[in-house]
Amino acid sequence: MAFPAFQNWQKRLRANLEEQKRTGHTFEKEPWRLTAIKVHSVHPFDNGKFGFMTIEAFLEKKKNRLERVIFLRGGSVAVLMILRPKDAPGERYVILTEQPRIGACSTGFLEIPAGMLDDESGNVTGKAMKEIKEETGLIVQGKELIDMTALALENAESKEDLQPAMYPSPANLDEYIPILLWEKTMDRKQIEGLKGKLTGERVKDDELITLRVSDYNVLWKEGARDAKTIAAWALYEGLNREGRLEEKMKEIRLGRSKR
Repeated sequence: MAFPAFQNWQKRLRANLEEQKRTGHTFEKEPWRLTAIKVHSVHPFDNGKFGFMTIEAFLEKKKNRLERVIFLRGGSVAVLMILRPKDAPGERYVILTEQPRIGACSTGFLEIPAGMLDDESGNVTGKAMKEIKEETGLIVQGKELIDMTALALENAESKEDLQPAMYPSPANLDEYIPILLWEKTMDRKQIEGLKGKLTGERVKDDELITLRVSDYNVLWKEGARDAKTIAAWALYEGLNREGRLEEKMKEIRLGRSKR
């Protein structure tokens, strides 16, 4: 009962069921109600803490009934890492990881760096910084990270109590993923050095991860199979069109100059 993902899922579901009472809600006159939760299984990590949980939820409203098996694992965080050379800022490169993803039947799945959130503390930037360092060796400051998902949702019309994040499979998975951006301008020699250092180098988890530096222009094709990668590309493109990212990048630069 104390598993954070289970607690968080219950809290948000009950809050959104209560929201149905709001005037104008789609189900104001015929609200859904939670009638039962059945726990199917739990999976502990080596440290004894629960890592995953499978449950079944039962919802009803008049003649309608929903029965859904849900895999609970909590939140993750993903980071789109973009490098620009100073002598040609129009050029952009992205850092990607290649690793086995058995759920997708793949031994070399291509995606942006990501990792599970350890708890429900909400320390998204701290986790992102840790994952970046572990997977790429690069040290990133929290002030350099931009939460693209939260930025895009600032003017969203939805009133539901949901995480400011992307849900990759909301029908049967509770996982939510804030998608962050780290964009850095470097000397071309630095970028070439990173490409030589990172590309093809196996750095983590007993040689399970291979890092690659790719041209940004092929990201939408190379990462098309991965929900968080294609979502990061779409958010980056959309926020750029509205000039929102340039505003944030200016704030970051001004913040540095003040210090």
